[in-house]
Amino acid sequence: MTHPLRYVFLILLTVLLSCKAIAFGNVSKDTLQTLKIASWNIRDLGRTKDADEITEIAKIIRDYDVVAIQEVVAKDPAGAQAVAKIADALNRMGSKWDYRISMPTQSPSVYISERYAFLWKTSKVALKSRAYLDDTLAEVIYREPFIAEFVLKNDPTPFYVVNFHSRKFNDRPEVEIIYLKTYAQKFNSNRVFVLGDFNLKMPHPVWDELYNVGFQPALTAVKTTLKTTCKSGNYLNYAIDNVLYLSTNIKLINAGVNDFVTNCEQLEHARQLSDHLPVFIECAFY
Repeated sequence: MTHPLRYVFLILLTVLLSCKAIAFGNVSKDTLQTLKIASWNIRDLGRTKDADEITEIAKIIRDYDVVAIQEVVAKDPAGAQAVAKIADALNRMGSKWDYRISMPTQSPSVYISERYAFLWKTSKVALKSRAYLDDTLAEVIYREPFIAEFVLKNDPTPFYVVNFHSRKFNDRPEVEIIYLKTYAQKFNSNRVFVLGDFNLKMPHPVWDELYNVGFQPALTAVKTTLKTTCKSGNYLNYAIDNVLYLSTNIKLINAGVNDFVTNCEQLEHARQLSDHLPVFIECAFY
């Protein structure tokens, strides 16, 4: 008959090995609750999108759990109405979705001001508190970030998503991006995503400021914008959209762009939806 202490030893050994696997990131995807977050600058989201285009947008994003949208029109109600229509289209595709839309950003000009939006699957995540524009950065960022605090359905620890659209590429977006490094400390959390259209390629010294506090890019030198015309079969342009995440507590499983264009013949039609591709991250929390 096996000595009872042997069972105790085996149990302790199993626990220690499990802890070691988690500590070193050797965790099977099947053992973790995964999360898919997408970010998309949907150009001029408002009256420019008809019913068919709204349905196309919903089909492109329906497989994600949380979607952050930039460039929602702010100057009239059409931008907010377009987001509501996208949510309605998603709800008719088999999953229940909810959404929040920001107030117009406190920008120097009405031509710069936009709204942001979040959409999410209610079966997977819940909004823990009111989403808000970060007024503390309104004086230094043209379109202050839109922030949401979510929780996974089976995990009470919140995670934060910072939705951001920087000033134009030729207007020194790095002077805004530098402020994004403070969010891990502001939230006192290791579950932080900063995502959106940064209008700045890598490498650039400002990114090192974010890496030094633990952020890592989900994408590296992956082109995310569309050219106006194809050139030698290539329709992709700049690598300026991304998802930054805190690597100390977030396990990267997959990341990429959702290339809904697929070929040059579809480019003109695709640009009616947006001149950007959605970027995404699939991850889990340690």
